Amino acid sequence: MVKDLKGVLAALDAQEPGSLLGLRETQWVDAKSGPYQLADHKAVEELTKDVAAFANGGGGVIVIGIATRPDHDEEVLAHIVGVDPAAVNVDQIRKLIRQRITPAPRGVRIGWSGADGERVLFIDVPAQAVDTLFVVPAPVGKPGSPRTDTVAVPMRDGDSTYWLPRSEIQQLLSAGVRALGMPTAQALIELVRHAVSEAGPGDGPRVGQGLPDREREMRVAYEQLAEAGLGQPAGEAWAQGSAALQDLHHERDGEPGWVLCLVVGCPPVVVAVPVWQAIVEAGRHAPGQSPLAAIGLPRPPAGTDTPWVIAADSRSVDVDGGSWGAGRMTCSGRGVWRWQPLPRFSLHQGRSAEIGTSGQTPALRLRAVVNLPWAEAGRLEISKPRRTLLEQQLPHSAVAGAVTMLSMRRGADLPAARWERGPFGNSARSVGYSCTIAGSHGGPALKASVRLALPTTMESTVVACADVLIEDAETWAAALGPGWETQLGFDEVQAVLLAAWETAAELLPDVVGDVAGLSWAAPPTTELRMTCEQPADNGVLPVLDEFVDLAPLGSNDGGPRSRMAVTIIAAPAMGRAERKSLLREALVRMAREFGYVDAEVDVV
Repeated sequence: MVKDLKGVLAALDAQEPGSLLGLRETQWVDAKSGPYQLADHKAVEELTKDVAAFANGGGGVIVIGIATRPDHDEEVLAHIVGVDPAAVNVDQIRKLIRQRITPAPRGVRIGWSGADGERVLFIDVPAQAVDTLFVVPAPVGKPGSPRTDTVAVPMRDGDSTYWLPRSEIQQLLSAGVRALGMPTAQALIELVRHAVSEAGPGDGPRVGQGLPDREREMRVAYEQLAEAGLGQPAGEAWAQGSAALQDLHHERDGEPGWVLCLVVGCPPVVVAVPVWQAIVEAGRHAPGQSPLAAIGLPRPPAGTDTPWVIAADSRSVDVDGGSWGAGRMTCSGRGVWRWQPLPRFSLHQGRSAEIGTSGQTPALRLRAVVNLPWAEAGRLEISKPRRTLLEQQLPHSAVAGAVTMLSMRRGADLPAARWERGPFGNSARSVGYSCTIAGSHGGPALKASVRLALPTTMESTVVACADVLIEDAETWAAALGPGWETQLGFDEVQAVLLAAWETAAELLPDVVGDVAGLSWAAPPTTELRMTCEQPADNGVLPVLDEFVDLAPLGSNDGGPRSRMAVTIIAAPAMGRAERKSLLREALVRMAREFGYVDAEVDVV
């Protein structure tokens, strides 16, 4: 059972709402057995009161679809009732939160958790700025539009919500007046003047309000982009890191609003709300951080130095500045947005780099490990039909072709190898197969293996791996026969790594079904490795030069190596020509980092 807010959110994101059962309602969690009936004005008041109370109280989560039972004057989450998604208008909930809570709380996340029939809805209200008070229209007690000339302040107290008494509101107002250092009447006049100055008609917030240091800059940007028809501020401006942002909306329903976004070092931009929501949604599965902190903010096209507009019908937006690094949002013909990383390289190796190597000591291993951090991957499983299909495809796979290529290029007529299960167990959570070409004495000479593993308690991502191994140098030489070169050319290494990467990225993931609609919880990566793992009698590992002709890379200023590796941050699915080009760039980056400082793409 979870014990804190972080654990509650983690359980909900992992699609395990049942983990919340037995938890007591507290300062940071509230349970509702059924959805808010938003056709009823009282339910609307309750929704905005609950959200604003958490915003005022340090954050929390509302879980809808779990019934409670009383226990010693407290409410305990007892059983899952479930909510029918068709009965909930999530967009209306978002709109009401933006319109009825002043200022609109930042980073509110609305999502679903659990399997069909036991799905729950949750509203995650993160902690807000400590110097901000959130108010809602005072309850009217009868149907009708909310009054704009009254406010109430909901507060969270333990497992309940109460209205801040008038006396305490008066004390807060008095403290604000005293802070201005002027008589009450003059202070109130000054507050009113400041609130309406340069704000135009109406009594709403002005452009830049809430960020006094950036207010002038935001007003200038707003005026520069006025031709886009931005409407009026929907709430106070807010900060995301060093960026300044503000929601804008139109008075007329049916017209999408905008988000004004100022990123240091970039021209100002306004983003249509549908596109902005897609950006936020793409990053919402990032564990332990806000969506925008993960995915970043819109980045202008190269050469853009004037204010720019991302309209609702845009189909591609670059984003950067978040922990995920540079990426691109693209919209399909069906209107589905998806984030993918822009290709780049690093030397970081994840925990899965040596998956499945326990007990193995091949003379040379050429490996591609693809890390697929899909959101909600805990719900995936490997079905028998998909496993059977993989068994049929493996003999015709790219990695199988690479094994054949290595023997045929040396004139050897080696028998075709059969793909068999193992050496690791197959289950609903993992699948593995290997094929072995034996030497003249029956020992393994050349081997290929593939494996896909779903997340475990030790590894949070889906891992797909493809290996080609020279098990033993002498057995490999004996299998080829006398006179044949056993050392691999660097072009052969490229071909093998390309085939291993393609198999791990394209073929193996299909074993869990259609993955096109899955979202990322972190950037996907591919790790390419060349390793010598069979020590000599003295325990020293041989160097790569014994098995691979590294001459095309030039001289080595770093000394002999028994292993080299590089990581590619890129979308796993791509065309073969693009994959081949990216592979060459990655190998040059790897070579330079490991001492081959003169390596060039046109030589590799």
